[in-house]
Amino acid sequence: MTEDTKPRVSDAEMLARFQNSKKRPPCSDTLGMRLVDLNQAEQWVRMEFDVPGMFANPTGAVQGGFISAMLDEAMSTAVIIASNVTMTAPTLEMKTSFLKRLMPGKASVTARILRMGKSAAFMEADCFDAEGTLVARATATAIPMPFKRL
Repeated sequence: MTEDTKPRVSDAEMLARFQNSKKRPPCSDTLGMRLVDLNQAEQWVRMEFDVPGMFANPTGAVQGGFISAMLDEAMSTAVIIASNVTMTAPTLEMKTSFLKRLMPGKASVTARILRMGKSAAFMEADCFDAEGTLVARATATAIPMPFKRL
């Protein structure tokens, strides 16, 4: 069944499907990720993260690699949802700009697809701290491919 023939579900049904999934990858749990909102037509998702203290560097701020992982998680999920859960999107390249320190605790990421074709997807994502201040922005290119569990 392809994206064109697989029946679409509402945004609320898609959100519930992800929130109730028993097949979450361990990396999502490690990051403390929760999908909290999405819009299939506009191709964006919003995630919240409970960032543990063990992600902090010696200054007490969250190490940038963990922030990049949260941004990457949200962008790839945006592609999975936009494809009606028929495609995944391995990242080819990603650039992250760190604008402010992120401290352990609550954080959120909004990711959106800028353009998605058969051979490439272009995405961007913003990470916000608990107060809603932008702390990092990423852009990425990925290769859409059929979704298969290994």
